[in-house]
Amino acid sequence: MILLDPNVTALLYLAAAVFFILALKGLNSPRTARRGNLIGAFGALVAVVTVFFSTRLDNVPLILGAIAVGSGVAAPVARRVKMTQMPQLVALFNGVGGGAAALVALLELPHAEDAWVRVAVVFTLLVGAVSFAGSAVTFAKLQELMTTRPVVFPGLPVLMGAVLLAAVGAAAAVVMGGSLALALLLLLLGLVAGVLLVLPVGGADVPIVISLLNAFTGLAVAASGLVLGNVLLVVAGTLVGASGTILTRAMAAAMGRSVAGILFGAFRGGSTAGSTVMSDRPVRSSSPEDVAVLLGYAQRVIIVPGYGLAVAQGQHTAAELAQALESRGIRVDFAIHPVAGRMPGHMNVLLAEANVPYESLKEMGEINSEFRTADVALVVGANDVVNPAAKTTAGSPIYGMPILEVADARQVVFLKRSMRPGFAGIENDLMFEPQTTLLFGDAKESLTKVLGAVKAL
Repeated sequence: MILLDPNVTALLYLAAAVFFILALKGLNSPRTARRGNLIGAFGALVAVVTVFFSTRLDNVPLILGAIAVGSGVAAPVARRVKMTQMPQLVALFNGVGGGAAALVALLELPHAEDAWVRVAVVFTLLVGAVSFAGSAVTFAKLQELMTTRPVVFPGLPVLMGAVLLAAVGAAAAVVMGGSLALALLLLLLGLVAGVLLVLPVGGADVPIVISLLNAFTGLAVAASGLVLGNVLLVVAGTLVGASGTILTRAMAAAMGRSVAGILFGAFRGGSTAGSTVMSDRPVRSSSPEDVAVLLGYAQRVIIVPGYGLAVAQGQHTAAELAQALESRGIRVDFAIHPVAGRMPGHMNVLLAEANVPYESLKEMGEINSEFRTADVALVVGANDVVNPAAKTTAGSPIYGMPILEVADARQVVFLKRSMRPGFAGIENDLMFEPQTTLLFGDAKESLTKVLGAVKAL
């Protein structure tokens, strides 16, 4: 096989790095997100092809076979996954990346003679294993293969501390020339640490932990680049680690909490771990026709989408309802909370898919002051992000979280499947206020009925 000239290889690596940076830039806005994804994918293709033609590879048929199998599994899964399951897919991809980095480090350990390279090896082993195991648990929680509530038991903090101390000891032994058996022990301790790290996290906090583990994977990949002497891996891993860290901090700020409080809040009762029992307090419910009258004769309507809208796949109906109201001269906007749904940008992507104009998607900081001028706030499948307890109830799991000021609207309409609480597991007192009306049912079906009633006015 003809190998590329080292200078050409360096230029191609530089081009791939530029593509990755441009991809991150494109992901800053829904308008350019699709293009950003394509640029990033092209950059990855350039990187893989460059490695293939710049390195003397053994077992080429096995490598090509692995690529074919991986592509054959990933492509149909990615095409079929629902938007509501995207966080689970991100968790799986993230975990696979961390696991791959750990395995590469394990295989490279016998060839690592320099002490600093061995440091990079043990870092990659430990962090990659934590990311792999932690991502597996987040997937299981979001997929409801296990309880989404925090899992805590007496002695868990002590056990976590003991595992981390043992991992540090094993890492030091490996750096000083320890055997492959010690490296395997370090890998096992990393897997246990990853599980113990995520078990106490519950409810709405899980997507934030996915972002944190994504940063861990990036750091592991960057360290594996040091192990392999591959500059592009260092650059790509650092970009992922930095962007994951920034996103984690932004999501935590949007929840009004610290990262430490998210990870360890369950130990002191501060996690989103409330009850799942439905309230039996009386509420004012309504019919689709009554809701249509409220909307059809309003001058200003703000629609607040949430995870329930995503589950019901009602974004197209919501967009059609907004168009029907606008045709009657009513101003309609969509209020987007930073953590609405289960991942940042979830609602933006859903509504962009339904061709809602970007200028109608208003972020929380922009829209909050406008709720007091709204005749109707229509809350579709959201709960915690509009719960006044975040401002009024000290000790609440969501206390301090910035919320959409839905309570300031003249009339509030909740479209809910039931009175079951949101991810935080607490009641929303706004549902029991005199200006609030509830319309029970599947979000898409309810929106369809309201839409038909609006058109019949």
